[in-house]
Amino acid sequence: MASEEHSVAPPKMPRVGLFVTCLVDLFRPSIGFAAVKLLEDAGCSVVVPSAQTCCGQPAYNSGDRKDARGVARTVLRAFRGLDYVVAPSGSCAGMIREHYPKLFAGEPEEAEAEALASRTWELISFLADVMKVERVECHWPARATYHDSCSGLRELGIRQQPRQLLGSVEGLELVEMAEAEVCCGFGGTFCVKYPEISDSIVSKKAENIENSGAELLMAGDLGCLMNMAGKLQRRGSRVEVRHVAEVLAGQQEEPAIGEPAKQVAK
Repeated sequence: MASEEHSVAPPKMPRVGLFVTCLVDLFRPSIGFAAVKLLEDAGCSVVVPSAQTCCGQPAYNSGDRKDARGVARTVLRAFRGLDYVVAPSGSCAGMIREHYPKLFAGEPEEAEAEALASRTWELISFLADVMKVERVECHWPARATYHDSCSGLRELGIRQQPRQLLGSVEGLELVEMAEAEVCCGFGGTFCVKYPEISDSIVSKKAENIENSGAELLMAGDLGCLMNMAGKLQRRGSRVEVRHVAEVLAGQQEEPAIGEPAKQVAK
C-alpha cells in the first residue's frame, strides 16, 4: 500500500464515502449521523452509498476467504470514485485498509483493493490526521474515560487523536483508566467462541472503568462499546457508554448505549 498517499493534502472539499458498518446501521444509527455532522463540519462532502453492506470481516476472521471476497467486492463497487472512505470503526476501517490487499492478492481486483485501502480511514483519525481538525465546538459536562479498541490502536495507530479532540470539548474532564489499551474481550466472534475467557476480560475492564471514577465511557468501536455496556449494566453500574463521535458531535439527546429510548410526550 502506498503510504505516501496518506500524507497527501486533501482536496479543497473532499468527497467522502461514509462506510456506516453493520452494527451502527442495525443498532446505533446515531453514530452514523454524528459522523456525517463531524465530516461536514470539517469541510467534507459526504456520500452514503446505499449499496454498501458488511466489510467481510466476520467471514475473513473465520477463515472463509471466498465469502469474504464476495462481500468485499460489493464494497469495492459501492465506493468507487470517492476521494476517501471513512468508517466510525477502527475494526472495519482496519479490515479494508490492512486486509483487503491481502484478501485480493493475485485476484483481478488486487489493484482496486489496494487503491481503496490507501484512501480508507477511521473517522477520528481522518478528522485529526487528514482534515487537520484540532477542536470541536460542543459542551458536554462529564468526567469521562476512553477505551482504546484493539484494531484502531494496533492496526491503525489511533491513540492520541481522540484524546486531542476530546480535550477541546467544553466541560469534559478526561481521565485515564488503568490498562486503557487492554482488550475488552469482545473480539467479534471471539466472545462467541470463548465466552468464559471473554467474560473474564470484560469483567476486569469494567473494574478499571469504575475505578477511574468516570461517569462516561467512550470508545471508537460499537462492538466494544456494546460489550462493555452490557457488562457494566449487569454489574449495576451507572456509567454511561457512548461512541466518541456522538460526544464530539454533542448528541446529548440520545440515550446512552443500552439505555431505553426516551419517550416523547404526546
